[in-house]
Amino acid sequence: MTVPFLELKATYDELRAEMDAAYRRVMESGWFILGREVEAFENEYASNVGVRHCIGVANGLEALQLSLQAAGIGVGDEVIVPSHSYIASWLAVSQVGAALVPSEPLEGHYSLDPANVEACITPRTRAIMPVHLYGHVGDMDALRTLAQKHNLLLIEDGAQSHGALCRGRQSGALSDIAGISFYPSKNLGAFGDAGAVLTSNDAFAEKIRHLRNYGSKVRYQNEYKGMNSRLSELQAAFLRAKLPLLAEWNQRRQRLAARYNAGLTGVGDVVLHPVAPWSTPVWHLYVIRTRRRNALQSFLNERGIGTQIHYPTPPHLSRAYQDLGWKKGDFPVAERYADELLSLPISPHHTAAQIDYVIDAIRTFHAR
Repeated sequence: MTVPFLELKATYDELRAEMDAAYRRVMESGWFILGREVEAFENEYASNVGVRHCIGVANGLEALQLSLQAAGIGVGDEVIVPSHSYIASWLAVSQVGAALVPSEPLEGHYSLDPANVEACITPRTRAIMPVHLYGHVGDMDALRTLAQKHNLLLIEDGAQSHGALCRGRQSGALSDIAGISFYPSKNLGAFGDAGAVLTSNDAFAEKIRHLRNYGSKVRYQNEYKGMNSRLSELQAAFLRAKLPLLAEWNQRRQRLAARYNAGLTGVGDVVLHPVAPWSTPVWHLYVIRTRRRNALQSFLNERGIGTQIHYPTPPHLSRAYQDLGWKKGDFPVAERYADELLSLPISPHHTAAQIDYVIDAIRTFHAR
């Protein structure tokens, strides 16, 4: 048996008729930028999440950047970000000229620790930006209380948490503003780059609608120094076709994650991703930690099992941020996670038999 880490074509195979119809609808309309498909998807996704506004943009990174810009965050301001994260959230802060303040995750989990966040707050802090890694939502109630106490903006990076819940409320509706990615591998993925900003703040939404389109809502009338970051009609049409299946696809992921949890509990030094009492995860990725990560990855590869490492280099040790002077040992929890985390295959289109094969291989590795 072979178990690929991810097979994106399977989503098309399941929704072939709907996807082909979406393609034809856009092609036959003759309208490809900021038209009816984008408007319809924005309304449908906002309703699905439970916010007043969804603004379609070109990708998840620019969704975060536009969120910061809409709030007026820039040079002289500080934004608290996770030390353990994909670099996109850091890049968004850098691109608006604000200063990064990394904060370590909750020990044993992968989300921001509110106690560590509070210790990072200074008079220059303007926002807290949690990242819902691997489909698990952080403790947003605690972070919101902290943000309100210090008069800070709360911005979600919801790129990996479409449909995940925090105490019954959906990711993307837990903050002042949220940046979303629809990169093809996401739980709700387009067939190319795509993103959105979610908010119930009318002023933020209005400004972002200008900023994404050269700072203009009316052609040749530019209110802001904007950018070109527009969700395409075609990608919006594809996302509309997928959205009705998101809940079912997340349930499939949850069933496979439960299978992993049952089969890998107590195996060797494997540490599973715990489910926090406030979180209903959607398992964008199924990650384990082990001190023998590299050897295990090679063993699985030899048996036709695809894996990935998210993320091998913490942002503070990347060459992109070497100018800021951080060194190894500055954020030890993030560094340990970078050395130990391994992502196993999980998607709505993996089978129980494939997951069992992965479990058996990991148990065999540790038995030796």
